[in-house]
Amino acid sequence: MSYKIVVDSCCDLPVEKRRDPHFQVVPLTLIVDGHHIIDDETFDQADFLRRVRESPNCPRSSCPSPESYRNAYQGADDIYVVTLSGNLSGSYNSAVQGKLLYEEDNGSKNIFIVDSCSASSGEVQIALLAQELAESGLEFAQVCKRLTEYRLGMHTYFVLETLDSLQKNGRLSKVQAFVANALGIKPVMGANQEGEILKLDQVRGINNAIMRMTDYVARELMDPGTRRVVVAHCNCPERAEFTRTQLLKRAAFREVMVVPTAGVSSLYACDGGVVIAG
Repeated sequence: MSYKIVVDSCCDLPVEKRRDPHFQVVPLTLIVDGHHIIDDETFDQADFLRRVRESPNCPRSSCPSPESYRNAYQGADDIYVVTLSGNLSGSYNSAVQGKLLYEEDNGSKNIFIVDSCSASSGEVQIALLAQELAESGLEFAQVCKRLTEYRLGMHTYFVLETLDSLQKNGRLSKVQAFVANALGIKPVMGANQEGEILKLDQVRGINNAIMRMTDYVARELMDPGTRRVVVAHCNCPERAEFTRTQLLKRAAFREVMVVPTAGVSSLYACDGGVVIAG
């Protein structure tokens, strides 16, 4: 049976997977002060980050249409779909509506949609596992079961360089953001199984925050020798490599993969942010 993995553009796939015909990316649209940016291969991160810095408003994203997903469900027998957390975007709902539209026109088909309850590196983890399982010869229902089990046990963590986005979208007051930035306080954030964002800790200094974050990863991920960890970074490759080094100091993970963020993840992580999923 042929297979295809459909992801939204918050899934920061490595370059070789974006070129793999088994993967298809459905883009979201980013909006900064009325300027619309398609999150596809034309995305210019430097220009986007400049626009975000200069804007007093919080950038927004617009999820793909159900029709975009419906069109992506062609070309293979088994379709696995991985979306951004439903708590952050309507992408999951669009994917579900796209399935209904497809089946209205074409009848029943093997389409399995996973709300990652995560973003960025979390979506990458699920998408790569979907390919590994599909390539192993497992039947569609077995792959779906394994992906669901993995999603329930997956952990996501992130550290931000700046708190401006949290202030702009109302999660922090201007005073709180100013005080935190002035003191160099960096929150260590995570997500629960429902995809809700939680503050795990806070320390002074970005490197200290990264080290504290990697402490959480090493403590919470069981059987590290069997696990891949994905580190996504927004415009900070040296910081990502520092994160990778710290992870490997703490545990002998099977693999630590580093990927740059595309558009949607750059919106959430902001310039200098790092996101880990394992």
